[in-house]
Amino acid sequence: MIASDAPSRLVVRLPNWLGDAVMAVPALVAVRQAFPHSHIALAGEPSVLPVFEEESAVRPQQLIAINKAKAPHVLREGAFDTILLLTNSFRTAWVARQSGIPARWGYAAGARGPLLTKAIGRPREAVHQSEYYVRLVRGMGLEVDASSLPQLAVTESTRMRAARLLERHGLTPGAAVVGFAPGAAYGHAKRWPPDRVARVIERLSRERGVRSILVGTAGDREAGRAIESTLPSDIGVVNLIGRTDLRLLMGAIRACRAFVSNDSGAMHLAAALGVPVTAIFGPTNERATAPVGDHDVILKQVFCRPCMLRDCPIDHRCMKRISEEDVYGAVTARMDRHA
Repeated sequence: MIASDAPSRLVVRLPNWLGDAVMAVPALVAVRQAFPHSHIALAGEPSVLPVFEEESAVRPQQLIAINKAKAPHVLREGAFDTILLLTNSFRTAWVARQSGIPARWGYAAGARGPLLTKAIGRPREAVHQSEYYVRLVRGMGLEVDASSLPQLAVTESTRMRAARLLERHGLTPGAAVVGFAPGAAYGHAKRWPPDRVARVIERLSRERGVRSILVGTAGDREAGRAIESTLPSDIGVVNLIGRTDLRLLMGAIRACRAFVSNDSGAMHLAAALGVPVTAIFGPTNERATAPVGDHDVILKQVFCRPCMLRDCPIDHRCMKRISEEDVYGAVTARMDRHA
């Protein structure tokens, strides 16, 4: 795309899920690099936008919280000449048209092609979700440097907030800390059994002198309580589940030496922040949503996976066959490698 075709005011409609928004960062960086002088706004769910208040090469000038009822009005007020849709739904394309934005770019998915001024064909083969977004911007004629995956970084103020939070729980700067995200917004089927999480935490404490923290949203509190109730009385864990905002969560994750997670938004945040991840996969497809970069993916190939179900109708064998040793071994190997 030549410079004369660069939009003056571009708004990017972010994916709704946290993990998807993080996986879109390489594509967003490519957009910024292609249009260094354009005003770029990111529009998305209020639960996702704080990620982009931290440091990244995306450097948006504006963040817009999307309220579904008022979305056309909010976008119209921005006086944008171009919108890039990273979402696939017909509704978001319809909202873009209602907002009066002249140039509307995106995948021609869900019969919404006629609503777009530049409609790109979706990949015919299955690709990783990050690559899915990259192919969209490539389809618009933008270059993407795949040799250097961009990452996120926390601001100094967030780093200090996280340090103060961890210090209140007895974790001093430089302490060996491993983070655990035992929940998953998608459903219980994605969760590795809490008693096994507890056993890994116990071994890390007894054998490595490692302190562990639990992170997640308020919806993950049940998993956190189950882990705490399973741990021996002499093994402490710092339970931050539901007690951080998104930016503070990022700061806490960045303070970890390693991170253990089910397939979740926290997993993608840790990977993007450069923390070694041990990702536990059961019903979901690691080929589509594994953490981007050099990380460990732990899974057991059983006949029924990936089923993509929220709750297992049989015996949850895809998760139950993943042992404590599988996860502990991966975490400690990563810690030794990055010591």
